Amino acid sequence: MNGMRFLDRLLDGVDVEWKALGTLGELVRGNGLQKKDFTESGVPAIHYGQIYTYYGLSTTETKSYVSPDLAKQLKKVDKGDVVITNTSENFEDVGKALVYLGERQAVTGGHATVLKPGELLLGKYFAYFTQTKEFAAEKRKYSKGTKVIDVSATDMAKILIPIPCPENPKKSLEIQHKIVKVLDTFTELTAELTAELTAELTARKKQYNYYRDQLLRFENGEVEWKTLGSITKKWYSGGTPTAGASEYYDGGDIPWLRTQEVKFADIEDTEIKITQAAVKTSAAKWIPENCVIIAISGATAGRSAINKIPLTTNQHCGCLEIDSTKALYRYVFHWVSYNYENIKALGQGARGDLNSSIIKEFKLPLPYPNDPEKSLIEQDRIVAILDKFDTLTTSLTEGLPREIELRQKQYAYYRDLLLGFPKPEEVAA
Repeated sequence: MNGMRFLDRLLDGVDVEWKALGTLGELVRGNGLQKKDFTESGVPAIHYGQIYTYYGLSTTETKSYVSPDLAKQLKKVDKGDVVITNTSENFEDVGKALVYLGERQAVTGGHATVLKPGELLLGKYFAYFTQTKEFAAEKRKYSKGTKVIDVSATDMAKILIPIPCPENPKKSLEIQHKIVKVLDTFTELTAELTAELTAELTARKKQYNYYRDQLLRFENGEVEWKTLGSITKKWYSGGTPTAGASEYYDGGDIPWLRTQEVKFADIEDTEIKITQAAVKTSAAKWIPENCVIIAISGATAGRSAINKIPLTTNQHCGCLEIDSTKALYRYVFHWVSYNYENIKALGQGARGDLNSSIIKEFKLPLPYPNDPEKSLIEQDRIVAILDKFDTLTTSLTEGLPREIELRQKQYAYYRDLLLGFPKPEEVAA
């Protein structure tokens, strides 16, 4: 599919105007909802956690409910409205959009903004646009906070959205609908292919897990259980430079790791780079290569990785620099990956957060504890076997995961191409 040719034919010479979101509909900040407010049945409720752990671009139902009495006091979501996250610990999750297509009226929590589209905007067209690089650049201008990133409803209203043929609402919606239809089809095809590849990957992982279980049980071997802290030279954490501050991001060349990039694999690069000024003014400090990195916060808590380059991290990553005279860093990595569920279960608080004390107290088995040289040789033997399986299942440069990633990148490329309207240097809001 040639996205630009399709877009040219679709537009057929009509103008595209970038308009502030606030001029395209009504933006309403949601209500505060707490865990105690939810019931097993009642009035449908859409809230912060659901939007990025459950939903795609649209839904006809919710997984949460509140009582009818409470619902009377809350802001409402009608069919066709778009629910947008405006608060998150990760920049990428801010601005995620969900079109509500349910027949019953719903309510929403305070970490979201409800967009009630006007006559010039199709809800799902906007939802697709929120996935693009252009939208990410727009929302970065208005992002505030470090640990928690927020884009207020007032600032959300300033974000510019490309509207084809704005002088003719009917034709504009027709064009938006056609773009959505193409993206829906491509989304479905990508999802089907990804599902097939994922099924194959799952089968390989089962085989890998079987051999890993055999290697790491040590039922008959000579081992001594040591805490991770006892084989660690240094513990590192990090920080987040102020979101939206161009001096901390624009032109940066320092790798900055976020927890969503911690995926039980080697890290050769990071999606976001920061500047030297960001390192000087935030807690995002350099860590050496070959550390065992463990996500310690929220939905990603317990996931692990190894950085193959020196880098910085956000505050939700914990990094162990392993003492090479006591253990091999890849052996430690395989052990903590193997124990992902056990480590995750140690999380505290509503979000299941981990900390340095919890990680350092977690134990691992060291073979031949009375013979350090023999211990390292045995660790190396185990690592060599597990690395071969690891390459087939979790490497981003080989095997099925790479194929899945390529399909997702291909989808993102065409999505951005279809929504990549020319933008003048200055657009009046």
